[in-house]
Amino acid sequence: MKVISVNVNGIRSAHRKGFFDWIQKQDADVICIQETKAQVDQLSADVLQPDGYYAYFNDAVKKGYSGTAVYSKREPDKVINKLGWPDADDEGRYLQVDFGKLSVVSLYLPSGSSGEARQAIKFDFLDRFMPILKKMRRQKREYIICGDWNIAHKEIDLKNWKGNKKNSGFLPEERAWMDDLFDSVGMVDSFRVINQEQDQYTWWSNRGQAWAKNVGWRIDYQVVTPGLKDKIKSVSIYKDERFSDHAPLITDYDLDV
Repeated sequence: MKVISVNVNGIRSAHRKGFFDWIQKQDADVICIQETKAQVDQLSADVLQPDGYYAYFNDAVKKGYSGTAVYSKREPDKVINKLGWPDADDEGRYLQVDFGKLSVVSLYLPSGSSGEARQAIKFDFLDRFMPILKKMRRQKREYIICGDWNIAHKEIDLKNWKGNKKNSGFLPEERAWMDDLFDSVGMVDSFRVINQEQDQYTWWSNRGQAWAKNVGWRIDYQVVTPGLKDKIKSVSIYKDERFSDHAPLITDYDLDV
């Protein structure tokens, strides 16, 4: 089972850059997309329904903002697009598809980089989301939670960690929340099961020469329940083409969908 997660920073923009041509070559089972920045009535036919895929969208109420999507080869048994509070649901930040005892989620966690008000919303989201993650961990099903979590967990996960200790995305409180997720709750950072190397990033600022110099952050994850840890076969970050300021995160699991 091949699962791709990517923040496209505008699904129409990614389409113009060849993203959907690339998808057809990947033969992925599930593709989780964040930051669609579009309503479904604004999308062309090949974005709404790529060949060979069922398509699901969770648009933000505000046009041109946030939003998530999932493409899957198999039709899900169930689709869930609500978490239960406005900052999640009105911004289209969660989309879950269920296949038997497996759930795959496209998650777009808020950024707090624009100021204190959005950071407060981010902290509130984290507080509300943690009990849901704990409930997932207790259930008799497996989860693959794909998405832009907007947090670099450890120093290895961003180039300039010393200069970002007071910046959103690498705040001590955010990192402690990730510690809790992986250490106490027991969820698994699938990428690090396979790859413990440095300089492994999924997002680069558009300012300066961040991409050229690989001055990036690893803020995109596929977080899985521990029952899937031994099913992780390979991980990669696709950088041969650029579809947005994020790179696609690709994981192969020893699973059937």
